[in-house]
Amino acid sequence: MEKIWLERYPNGVPKEIDPDHYASLVEIFEESVKKYRDHVAFSNMDTEITYGQLDELTTKFAAYLQGIGLKKGDPVAVMMPNLLQYPVALFGILRAGMTVVNVNPLYTARELKHQLTDSKSRAIVILKNFAHTLEKIEKDVELDKVIVTGIGDMLPVPKRWIVNLVVKHVKKMVPSYSLSKTIEFNDVLAEGAKKSYTRPQVAGEDLAFLQYTGGTTGVSKGAMLTHRNMVANLDQISAFILPRLSDGKEVVITALPLYHIFALTANCLAFLKFGGKNILITNPRDMPAFIKELGKHKFTMISGVNTLFNGLLHTPGFKDLDFSHLKIALGGGMAVQRAVAENWEKVTGAALLEGYGLTECSPVVTANPFDIEHYTGSIGIPLPSTECKIVDEDGNEVPMGEPGELLVKGPQVMAGYLGRPEDTDKAIQDGWFATGDMATVDEHGFFRIVDRKKDMILVSGFNVYPNEIEDVVASHPKVLEVAAVGVANESSGEVVKIVVVKKDQSLAEKELIDFCRENLTAYKVPKLVEFRDELPKTNVGKILRRELRDD
Repeated sequence: MEKIWLERYPNGVPKEIDPDHYASLVEIFEESVKKYRDHVAFSNMDTEITYGQLDELTTKFAAYLQGIGLKKGDPVAVMMPNLLQYPVALFGILRAGMTVVNVNPLYTARELKHQLTDSKSRAIVILKNFAHTLEKIEKDVELDKVIVTGIGDMLPVPKRWIVNLVVKHVKKMVPSYSLSKTIEFNDVLAEGAKKSYTRPQVAGEDLAFLQYTGGTTGVSKGAMLTHRNMVANLDQISAFILPRLSDGKEVVITALPLYHIFALTANCLAFLKFGGKNILITNPRDMPAFIKELGKHKFTMISGVNTLFNGLLHTPGFKDLDFSHLKIALGGGMAVQRAVAENWEKVTGAALLEGYGLTECSPVVTANPFDIEHYTGSIGIPLPSTECKIVDEDGNEVPMGEPGELLVKGPQVMAGYLGRPEDTDKAIQDGWFATGDMATVDEHGFFRIVDRKKDMILVSGFNVYPNEIEDVVASHPKVLEVAAVGVANESSGEVVKIVVVKKDQSLAEKELIDFCRENLTAYKVPKLVEFRDELPKTNVGKILRRELRDD
């Protein structure tokens, strides 16, 4: 379709960006650590590291990886929440010319095994709190090295010792584990300091990330995001909000986990480019502690999902914070609810801008312009160098205002799914990525998501796919048939509901939920269970999930 949205671009926002302006993320990193050397790059638990220190730490980390025989392009997994160790590992891996494989720390052994096996990860950086999960499947995966770290490892002594002691022995947050081929995170840095770092030649087509996303088949797929994909999206985001930014002066609240593509790109990478200070929040679910942390900083930007903003608004003390420096509040990952956006604006004085993206698009596709003063209910307009169109089931564009599937084209669209050419060909045709989301567009080029074509369930911004849930539940010996659907929920957007036909009448709800907890990450565990004598099906025996949702 014609790029009607270009007329709505604020002054100073270019219509196109050059995705090859930087050869790689490594080049952007090197430029930033040189330009902002004395500025604070990341802060966590009242400890800061400057861009200069980040340069030195990541050089050591990269040198260690190269020194143990890992090669350019080798996948290295990272499994931890927002801690100072994360950016050190992330940029260390990238500077070594290797590929980052982000892993949700809450994954079960089954999920972790699939991701490590599918990605062929050579090493993993893992928080000790989750090492017991890796222990369960260590013999089933091929890892050359396991780098373990404690929560306090990047803190100064004696705070480091105290935090690690409390976490392990007082709060009992580190289950016992036994792993081979391990080395402590700080020992990695010490060893790396003794080795020489060789800067690899990293090109745009080289893989930067293997970012895993669910699929309609129930199998988690690795989206291959190249350096060019990521550089393009950084340039698109920064071009879109550049007029609102001040080099080296932005303070960014990063409460969403960095292993999630939204925070990874919009917070960690985008603001590193402009010398921003990232405040890493390790546990945003502890709202009182989160708000106490917010009170320490003159923050200018915060990103989050609807549930995060809603949680802050309903926690005592939030309304008393100083919002005078806040420029941008960016909502994504799930739909921002009007009531939350309007309340946010009333309390903070800043509009909550909603955007839209997908893992496969690095991730940002559209966003509301920064000069929007109030919530629009839309996901905004396409970023520079991004094309969008809405089509019917035959691939024909639909009339303006009519719903259809949203297709995206641009330099941020992934190279494909790792090892799944058929899935890639199905998802990307003639450069157009089929999002699976149903949307409309108005005469000004503002898009709105109206429904999901796929049966995907969105829980607090995370994709949950029914087939994966059904596969796990169906493996229970007392289950005959099962269907999983999403049910609207005020706090998380949606929750998972399963409708089950019993094989053994003794099966109880608690038994089934406990079984799911053993095999699924917490946000995927069904919150509602309904038992029925039979499930609605098509003539060929396919279960009709839509009928169950509509009941």
